[in-house]
Order: sequence, then C-alpha cells, then structure tokens
Amino acid sequence: QVQLVESGGGLVQAGGSLRLSCAASGTIFRLNVMGWYRQVPGKQRELVATITRGTRINYADSVKGRFTISRDSAENTVYLQMNSLKPEDTAVYYCYLDDDFRNYWGQGTQVTVSS
Repeated sequence: QVQLVESGGGLVQAGGSLRLSCAASGTIFRLNVMGWYRQVPGKQRELVATITRGTRINYADSVKGRFTISRDSAENTVYLQMNSLKPEDTAVYYCYLDDDFRNYWGQGTQVTVSS
C-alpha cells in the first residue's frame, strides 16, 4: 500500500500564492507519474499538472504560466507552486501517483480563493 500525505491547502485572496506538497510512502514498485488533479462538486476531476519519471511535465491550459510542478531528487515528494490564484481555482486538490501496480490518490486538500 502507498500513502499520499498532502499539505499546503487553505484560504487565499485572489492574486495570492499557495504551495502544495505531497509525500509518498510505502511500497512503490515503479514510479511512473506523480501529479495533481482538482475537482469541484458536480464536475469531473480534471488534470492540473503531472510530472513523469523521465521529468516530462504536462499542465492544464488553464494553469499554464501560473502553476509550477516539481519533485525532489528522491522522486517521492511532489510540489505545486500556485501563483496568481483566481477564484475559479477553488477546488479540492488531489495528489496522485501511478506505478506499475495501480494508481493511488490522496485524500484531497481544499483550496479556496476569495475575490
């Protein structure tokens, strides 16, 4: 079993910044992808940003230029630096990890951006 522990969510004013962290622990067979998704009630969970074991990075068009994903050298912690936050960024943000066995999801952390 793999555990994903998220931190950094909270309430921020529009135009402000937050930094999310996700630390993975447990048995990882082969780390393929780590990243962040977000979900608003009534809508599908959507990709925010991902980073592969080969360091290929993918961003949603809505966050490109504002958000930056990175990971540490051990590849067991992923970060999401969120700048110039907008009210439409308000959502529950979920850390996710893909290995050769299965996908794992964090419990989610609430990000609320006020006008």
